[in-house]
Amino acid sequence: MLEIQRIRTDKDGIIEGLKKRHFDAAPIIEKILELDQEWRTSKTALESIAAEMNQISKEIGQLFKAGKQEEANAAKAKTGELKTSEAELKTKVDGIDAQIQELMYQLPNVPNELVKAGKSEEDNEIVETHGAPPAFSFAAKPHWELAADYNLIDFELGVKITGAGFPVYRGKGAKLQRALINFFLAEAETAGYEEVIPPHMVNEASAIATGQLPDKEGQMYHDSRDDLYLIPTAEVPITNLYRNVILPNEDFSIKLTGYTPCFRREAGSYGSDVRGLNRLHQFDKVEIVRLEHPNNTEAALNEMVDHVKGLLEKLGLQYRILRLCGGDCGFTSAMTYDFEVYSAAQDKWLEVSSVSRFDTFQANRLKLRFKNADKKTQLCHTLNGSALALPRIMAALLENFQTEDGIEIPEALHPYTGFTKIS
Repeated sequence: MLEIQRIRTDKDGIIEGLKKRHFDAAPIIEKILELDQEWRTSKTALESIAAEMNQISKEIGQLFKAGKQEEANAAKAKTGELKTSEAELKTKVDGIDAQIQELMYQLPNVPNELVKAGKSEEDNEIVETHGAPPAFSFAAKPHWELAADYNLIDFELGVKITGAGFPVYRGKGAKLQRALINFFLAEAETAGYEEVIPPHMVNEASAIATGQLPDKEGQMYHDSRDDLYLIPTAEVPITNLYRNVILPNEDFSIKLTGYTPCFRREAGSYGSDVRGLNRLHQFDKVEIVRLEHPNNTEAALNEMVDHVKGLLEKLGLQYRILRLCGGDCGFTSAMTYDFEVYSAAQDKWLEVSSVSRFDTFQANRLKLRFKNADKKTQLCHTLNGSALALPRIMAALLENFQTEDGIEIPEALHPYTGFTKIS
C-alpha cells in the first residue's frame, strides 16, 4: 500500500508512475486527498474537543473546592455536551479513515524507474539469456508423455481423486520432486537463508498484508466457514512472520526460505498452456524472502537474481531473464524479473521464477518497521522470489534430458535422488 504522506507530497509523480501500468490513478488519488483533508480537519476538531474537556475537568474540581456549585454543575453539563460531540466526531473520523483505506487498496505499487511502460508480456524486456537448447537425433516427447512412459506422474488419477490440476507423483517421479525440493533448500541455506516451515493456510489479515487481498481474491481457495485462505505461495505466511513488528535498529538483513505446497484456482486458464505440468492448482515451490533496509534493496535484488541463476545453471537448464513491463508487473511489485526455462519438446519458454522488490508497499500494510539511527521508526523494504517453482522445472528436466532409452538426471541432483537415470 502506498504511503499517505507520499500521496500528499508526490501526487503528480505517483499518477505519472502508474501510467507505466496503464493505470489512471488520478480519480482515486484526488478522492483520497479530498477525504484526507476532511479527515485532518475533523481530527483537529476532535483533538480540540479533547483538550477542552480536559481543561473543563480541571476547572470543575477547582469550582467545587471554591464552593461554586452552580458553576461546577454548568461545567459538568458542558462536558456532557462535549462528550456527545466527541463521539459523533470520532465516528466521522473512523468512517473517513475506512473510506481512505478502501481507496488506497485500489492503488497498485509505483513501478521502479528501470521498469518500462507496457500493457502485457509482449512488452517485457529480455535482459539476459544463458545456454543453448538441447539437440535431439530423435523425436523428443513432451513431459506428459514421458511421465506416462516411465510411470512418474499420473494426471488422470489426480483428476479422479480431486480434479484437473492436481497430479499424483509416483515412484521416481515423487523422488525427483523431493530431490529438487531438498536441493533448493540446501542451496538457500548455503546462501544464508533461514529455513521456515509456515502454516499452509492464512487469515484475511495476512493475505491483505502481502497484497493477495483484495486484488487476487478470486484466485485463492477460501474456506468460508473458518475464513481462512490456502496459500498461493510461501511468501504470504513467511512475510507475515514480521507483521506488526518494529526491528530494534537499522542493522538488519533478514533472509528466509521455505518449502510449501501452493494452491491457486487459476480461474480462466485454458488451452495448451495448461497441459501436463504447465499450469496446476496445487504445486510445490521453494520461496526466498528478504526484509531489508531501504539502502540495501537493490543489492538484495541482484543477489536473489544471481541465486536463481545459480540454481538453473547447476541443473544445466537453458534460461532467459525478463524484466517485466509496468502492465505485466504484479499489483504489489515495484520491479520484477521473471526467469523462463526452455522446454525442448514443447518448443516454448516456461516461467519458473519471479524475483520481485516491493519497496515499502508490503511493509506499509504489514506495519513492518525498524528504528533508524535517530530512533525514529521507518518502513522496511521487502523482496521475494521463487527458488524455485517445481512443476515447470520438472517438465524442463524431463524434456531436455530425455534420451532414446530414458531420462538423465543432472549431476547436482545425484546426492538427493539416489539414482542417475530414469529408465
